[in-house]
Amino acid sequence: MRTLVLLGIVGLAAQLVDGSLGMAYGVTSTTLLLAVGANPAAASATVHLAEIGTTLASGASHWRFGNVDWKVVLKIGIPGAIGAFAGATVLSRLSTEVAAPVMSIILLSLGLYLLIRFALRGLDRKNLGKPLRKRFLTPLGLVGGFLDATGGGGWGPVGTPALLASGRIEPRKVIGSIDTSEFLVALAASIGFLVGIGSAGIDFAWVAVLLLGGLIAAPIAAWLVRRVPPRVLGSAVGGVIVLTNTRSLLRSDWIAAPAGVAVAVCIAVLVVWIAAVAYSVRRHLDERDLGGPVLDEVRPRPGDDLGSGEPGVDRAEHLAVEPA
Repeated sequence: MRTLVLLGIVGLAAQLVDGSLGMAYGVTSTTLLLAVGANPAAASATVHLAEIGTTLASGASHWRFGNVDWKVVLKIGIPGAIGAFAGATVLSRLSTEVAAPVMSIILLSLGLYLLIRFALRGLDRKNLGKPLRKRFLTPLGLVGGFLDATGGGGWGPVGTPALLASGRIEPRKVIGSIDTSEFLVALAASIGFLVGIGSAGIDFAWVAVLLLGGLIAAPIAAWLVRRVPPRVLGSAVGGVIVLTNTRSLLRSDWIAAPAGVAVAVCIAVLVVWIAAVAYSVRRHLDERDLGGPVLDEVRPRPGDDLGSGEPGVDRAEHLAVEPA
């Protein structure tokens, strides 16, 4: 019972982060399932089955708040589904002894990316308005979908930064479009796992509580996407993933590190994580005080109707130039 309650809380927290960052639901949930001893393929299958419901709810919520670009959803979601089906069948054929360390390495890499990316840079935006082409979105979807299925997460960490780096779509629409297209990825991956391993090893009670937590969080996250600074959340989630998967790797048969060494390494990772989060908070506060890039992270962008009476004018800028 305690495990089910914990999974429900994790599902809720992971969806809150995923819905406001466009990533981390699958990585966070899969990491926890591996930590409690789930088979790697079954863990990924469990998460993806839950994601069918959570991504549908998240996509509907983001659509309700105007955070979705449907052209991007189709162009990246269909190849993502193909990549996810392929990744699910590959993972289904790997033995647990091989799959567990491989998955931990993938998750560790994604966690490091999240930690470094958000601690140092936050969310950047420039060159908005230029169209995103299929020759960019198709391979991105294929790779993101494959990694998502094999690593139990990866659609968001691959797709969200790539779309943000292009600078051609608003951050809130990047997050909304990635979350919405993930429904296709989760559906295809789930079919692939059911074909590969059937329902063996899948605990449908775990699926249900992960789904319930995600359904509660989805509309809240879609609303929060304009309110909460992604920089701090991204750093915090990245650190959790790095710490947990570092511990798993050190305990695996591949490394089998002595207990003292494992503790020392985990403490070092924890110190770096705390420092990264503290740096993210400081940068957020500094940029907020200066009226700098943090506005891009927590407020609607120019072009949104903010009630100033002048479409395309940021409320903060409008108030700054309005005569007293």
